[in-house]
Amino acid sequence: MKSLTIHQRSILLMICAPAMWSIAGVFTRHLDAARDFEVTFWRSLFSALFVGAALVAQRGLAGTLAAIRGGGWRIVVSGLMWCTMFSCFMIALTRTTVANTLIMLSIAPLLTAFLSWLILKQAVARRTWLAIAAAFVGMVWMFINGISNLGPSHLIGMLIALAVPAASATNLMIIKKAGQDVDLMPAIFLGSVFSALLMLPFAMPLRASGHDVGILAMLGVFQLGLPCMLMLRATRTLSAPEVSLLSLIEVLLGPVWAWLGAGEAPGFNTVIGGGVVLSALVGNELAALRARGALASDAACRPAKPAPVLASADAG
Repeated sequence: MKSLTIHQRSILLMICAPAMWSIAGVFTRHLDAARDFEVTFWRSLFSALFVGAALVAQRGLAGTLAAIRGGGWRIVVSGLMWCTMFSCFMIALTRTTVANTLIMLSIAPLLTAFLSWLILKQAVARRTWLAIAAAFVGMVWMFINGISNLGPSHLIGMLIALAVPAASATNLMIIKKAGQDVDLMPAIFLGSVFSALLMLPFAMPLRASGHDVGILAMLGVFQLGLPCMLMLRATRTLSAPEVSLLSLIEVLLGPVWAWLGAGEAPGFNTVIGGGVVLSALVGNELAALRARGALASDAACRPAKPAPVLASADAG
């Protein structure tokens, strides 16, 4: 890691985060009794416990509370956006297929790029727009068969899933607007707490077996809390559209794990569409790497400005 640049480390973090997010579908397919609201409750509860413990270990209890108070309205709104993502994703996942849920997430880069241009006044590179468009086409192609024959339950699940990219894009705007001035890491903790409290009344009576609780504890830590913290660290360097585009790795890998671990076999469209998405992701990063290399080379070849001549103290 020491040999990597800050930007390359951020890219690595943003590869790890969606790869960890992508395991949600396959593990929820192996639950015994826990369903929709209860699944969301347990996962969010364990995420809150993990993130809270990590924050206290890093900063102490007083430092964590101070960071929450110091974040003001931004940390509360960001927490509500995390809550929306945490809750709606799992509810959608229990009402429709992994593929149908993830196709809804694929519109996040488009929303993020548009809001970055509109709110942050951030110029979005043409290559990024092209990569987003190509990835979106790949997603539609990948899941076209899954969307074509929708029952009422599947349709409701996909409509619920639409809240996830909307909240994700809004949250990225808050994060980028806050910049380095506001520490939004505790917002992940607040989002987990909000989600658990919101789901608890609907989850009663709790039916999860010990097996279910074990799976949901693992998801709360390794599929939710930890990768969200990695993602937030990566946003310090990466642009909002770049973060959102790399997040599509989750959409690419999710159906693969569901196929290997739960028998939801991908069709021909999944393979072709996945190749398009992967090509868009890799192509965008290679183009960015070439662009940064060209800038560095241009700066190195540019003649240095002559040093100003300073008058000596005894000049007369």
